Amino acid sequence: MAYIGELISIGVAFSWTATALLSEFGSKRLGNLTLNVLRMALALVFSLVLFGVVTGNPLPVGVSGEACGWMLLSGLVGYVIGDFCLFQCYIIIGSRYGQLFMTLAPLSAALMAWVTLGQQMRAMSIVAMLVTLFGIGISVLGRGEHHKVSLKLPLNGVLFAIGAAVCQGVGLVLSKIGMDHYDMATLTDLGVPEWLVPFSANFYRCVAGIIGFSILLYYRDEMGHLREAMHDKKGLSVAMATTIFGPFVGVGFSLMAVQYTAAGIASTLMAMTPIIILLPSYWLFHEKITWKAVVGAFISVIGVSLFFLE
Repeated sequence: MAYIGELISIGVAFSWTATALLSEFGSKRLGNLTLNVLRMALALVFSLVLFGVVTGNPLPVGVSGEACGWMLLSGLVGYVIGDFCLFQCYIIIGSRYGQLFMTLAPLSAALMAWVTLGQQMRAMSIVAMLVTLFGIGISVLGRGEHHKVSLKLPLNGVLFAIGAAVCQGVGLVLSKIGMDHYDMATLTDLGVPEWLVPFSANFYRCVAGIIGFSILLYYRDEMGHLREAMHDKKGLSVAMATTIFGPFVGVGFSLMAVQYTAAGIASTLMAMTPIIILLPSYWLFHEKITWKAVVGAFISVIGVSLFFLE
């Protein structure tokens, strides 16, 4: 099927939009680190159930030590370091500027894929990427009526934001490298369908994530928050919904997308969340939509359409 990777990437952007809306509530109720530990743990549980239903074995099978190592590294870079930097930049420079710097993630993914995998993007794809990211940037900067663009941002906040973007892009490519080390012939003999590989890969990313976030939670002396969260039924419900749309379905399909299209293209289309979230934010939180946000969204849609004109 033509453009299957691009279509999956757009679907992931919608999934991550739901994640963003749910995470806003979940983070305020449970705390960022507590929510992330729960998300990783629940994603592992969902993965075990999926493997058990599909293959009869609750654990991923047919995975080489090399592939496992790449996926654990991807989880450390993408989940732990990336999310830690992202949350820190939100605290220091705010989510609006944080989202703006996150548009660097597709560029870092494209560069990493070029260096490590030899993936090259056609001229039209590069133009489409730049147009889409330009539109996202305008839309993000257009949030709110009284914001003015300012370059007077704290250096540490900017560095955390750039670090988050780079880690997201690099983590995605590391996952692609890890999946390339799967032996599909062996998996077929074991009765493992090809579409299950991204979820198997994400299982190991979540293992690295839960270990990393648990260590951060311990050293920040917030283990008590985790124990309290285990008795918060509403908080757990939100964490479960966030996990389904985020670390389980969202990330699983994001890894599937890079199997069918270039990492830079997939990362660009998945970065559409700030555009998609405009209407839900207006309906749910009564956030005003400015003309800059609309213009940015329109430019982004043009950019996305260019990906399908090759």
